[in-house]
Amino acid sequence: MLKAVLFDMDGVIVDTEPLHRKAYFRMFSEVDIQVNEELYTSFTGQSTLNICRRIVDFFELKHDAEHLVRLKRKHFKHLFEHDKDLTLIDGVYDRILDYYNNGLTLVVASSASMPNINRIFERFELNPFFQGKFSGADLKQSKPHPEIFIKAAAHTDYSKSECMVIEDSTNGIKAAHSAGIYCIAFKSPHSSGQDYSKADMVISNFKEISFSKISEVF
Repeated sequence: MLKAVLFDMDGVIVDTEPLHRKAYFRMFSEVDIQVNEELYTSFTGQSTLNICRRIVDFFELKHDAEHLVRLKRKHFKHLFEHDKDLTLIDGVYDRILDYYNNGLTLVVASSASMPNINRIFERFELNPFFQGKFSGADLKQSKPHPEIFIKAAAHTDYSKSECMVIEDSTNGIKAAHSAGIYCIAFKSPHSSGQDYSKADMVISNFKEISFSKISEVF
């Protein structure tokens, strides 16, 4: 029986990808590098620190990864406060209410930093529905390593077989698969080029996984 749902945040709960993209490319410009689409797409689902480490190594930059993280977060904070493109993913709020009202335990397990998770949850008033928040930026390993989902599942006090992950990225889906947790892949229009082959179910609309429908799977 399904008892808990572990949500990724970026691309699943909120459409932050356009803001992250703008922030990253402003940072790339600031350190004078050209990042192509193939390389940028490969970053999806990883923590900012791990992405910046990859950039430093790939471009052999004199800056350290922590400096790039600070630049990127500076740009994201400015965009978060001034850019009007930030919205919840269509249908996800209704699904969160649906799960909450049916007694499921909800946890967010995101590669975003905890300050960004808290900004989103406060802006869209999501805190009352969630019993836990896990940031990949605060863990030893980043997705596709399963650490974040293993810890998030343990936090619920339910077995992994009673949990479900909702993800939109290749790295997140691999992490859920490696953790041994049922994974719904949300085919987000903002996460193109992702590999859904390791997901247990692929959806393009949150109506497809209403509590009544998904309960039939468990």
